Amino acid sequence: METPRLLDGRLKLRHLVLVDALSERGSVVGAAAALHVTQPVVTRGLRDLEAILGVTLYERGPRGITPTDFGVAFTDHARAVLAQLTQAARHVQELAEASRGEVVVGTHLAGSNLLLPRAIARLKAGRPLLNVIVREATPEALLVELAAGRVDLIVGRLSRPSSEGTVRRSLYQESIRLVVGNHHPLAGRDGIGLEELRDYPWILPGVETTLRRELEGFFVRNGADLPENRVEATSFLTVRQLLMETDMIGTLPGLIGADDPRLTPLSFSLEPVGHSVGLTLDAHRRLSPAAQALIDALYAAAEGLSQDT
Repeated sequence: METPRLLDGRLKLRHLVLVDALSERGSVVGAAAALHVTQPVVTRGLRDLEAILGVTLYERGPRGITPTDFGVAFTDHARAVLAQLTQAARHVQELAEASRGEVVVGTHLAGSNLLLPRAIARLKAGRPLLNVIVREATPEALLVELAAGRVDLIVGRLSRPSSEGTVRRSLYQESIRLVVGNHHPLAGRDGIGLEELRDYPWILPGVETTLRRELEGFFVRNGADLPENRVEATSFLTVRQLLMETDMIGTLPGLIGADDPRLTPLSFSLEPVGHSVGLTLDAHRRLSPAAQALIDALYAAAEGLSQDT
């Protein structure tokens, strides 16, 4: 029986690492920088890999490289293998040192202000030597990190159901509120109308987010256009500082506005705009003991938050 092409000894682990870097960076220059090697090394490695596979993985262009259909497919498999190897190394370490371990959690705005900090505090109280690494990015970027095994789980808004590659678990429901700084002219007022709100500058999430699309739908249903005077931002620190220093109006998860003493939720309902906050996990990867411990802490923390919402 003929040995499968990828098992004949020519394919090396460095080829998988190379494909991951090329697809993520989109250029030979970027991949070389990420891997701390020269561009000729990257070019030669890619040429060797394409010879092994017998297909072209990337189209070269003036602005970099673009994966072909073969490149997209092989990158997915390469990342899955790298993720399994990462998990294998962690499992061996955790079996050797039962009281130690590491969990990498990705997060975006929803859930990052109260849920995740409370869960981490609970986890560290019982397992002080367990290392927790928090990475903040957009939902799309975090899904790439999850597929590549660079994060163990994602905490944030659940904007879609589980799929073939991911499992999503809801922790609690959270509304979206309009929030301003305590000094804002509308702070503490009742009976505020949408037209009056549109007279002020707004902070909206980026056009690529689900929340932005839902807010656009809210304005359409109410026969109004989006405020022309607006800023697009998803970083909570940026949004918070703008709200404290200007008369801008922001759209934030309800718990953020309620917990910050320098911010005030407005008396205006955005219903039915809201979301489920929860976990996103890789469907094909076994959870490490450290990751499972953090998930248990997240469920416990969410139970307390559910009583506050």
